[in-house]
Amino acid sequence: MIIVTGHLLVDPELRDDYLASCVSLVEAGREAPGCLDFALSPDIVDPGRINVAERWVSQNALDDFRGSGPTDEQEAEIRHSDVHDYQLTGPEEPSLSESGDLV
Repeated sequence: MIIVTGHLLVDPELRDDYLASCVSLVEAGREAPGCLDFALSPDIVDPGRINVAERWVSQNALDDFRGSGPTDEQEAEIRHSDVHDYQLTGPEEPSLSESGDLV
């Protein structure tokens, strides 16, 4: 399993509009093969921070989706990005049934 987590910083007055512009990205992520979860959310303390949380069944699934990242306009609004991928290995790694459900 691949975990993508971190945060983006945008100007506080742009955060709500930025998140609204990401709705189709989040929907596409959640529908992408191999996506277990995909979320962008406003931070409750920092008015310019957007929290990122994603879970993918494999690096290949994430790589296949990655081309669908932020638009050039969204990228221009990001003041700082601190988002990283982490690969889980070992007994906690999930497996998928033939229907795609976690087992």
